[in-house]
Amino acid sequence: MDTASGPLRTEGEPIRVVVVDDQELFRRGLTMLLASETDLEVVGEAGDGIEGTALAETSAPDVVLLDVRMPRRSGIEACRAIKEAVPTAKIIMLTVSDEEGDLYEAVKSGASGYLLKDSSIEEVAQAVRVVSDGQSLISPSMAVKLIDEFKQMSKPDRDHVPGLRLTERELEVLRHVATGMNNREIAKVLFISENTVKNHVRNILEKLQLHSRMEAVMYAVKEKLLDLP
Repeated sequence: MDTASGPLRTEGEPIRVVVVDDQELFRRGLTMLLASETDLEVVGEAGDGIEGTALAETSAPDVVLLDVRMPRRSGIEACRAIKEAVPTAKIIMLTVSDEEGDLYEAVKSGASGYLLKDSSIEEVAQAVRVVSDGQSLISPSMAVKLIDEFKQMSKPDRDHVPGLRLTERELEVLRHVATGMNNREIAKVLFISENTVKNHVRNILEKLQLHSRMEAVMYAVKEKLLDLP
């Protein structure tokens, strides 16, 4: 089970990153650019989903960057396999695909981030830092599509009552997560510690048997736990 706290890493150590993409020039270029960031360390790269999964198992990265469309094993399939083999690893899908179906499958498979390849290197590097810290991040254009899907899921069966209830505090935390707030911002609003927020998010994921914050919000809207404007 993926948790909000992420892999344990000694303070000051760089974030360990694996890059998986079948386009060699893009992969090598991204690797070089990320390696220039002092707080990031690229510990390996692979050209397809099977190699990427094996590399993640042996290198125990903090964050894996995955392309969606790859030979032998797709990024979505690799995401599932990596989350099962290395639960602490955070996954960012980095792709040219702006299709809603790929975004939803990535979220359901445990991805914590979804970025388009037209993102700047600064945006990719920041996404690595954000998901490593237990947050979720997706490209703004894809975020709009995800919100639209939330709204569609919240419309039918308004009288449906979910069988699994969260505590009032957990619901409160989940509502703030749904607005895109990070743990520090939630802690400030609720007047609790950031660590307490992390514990609440971890409990929410465990209760709902989900892998990521984005997936928890999708579930919450579908089960009528949240209402979006």
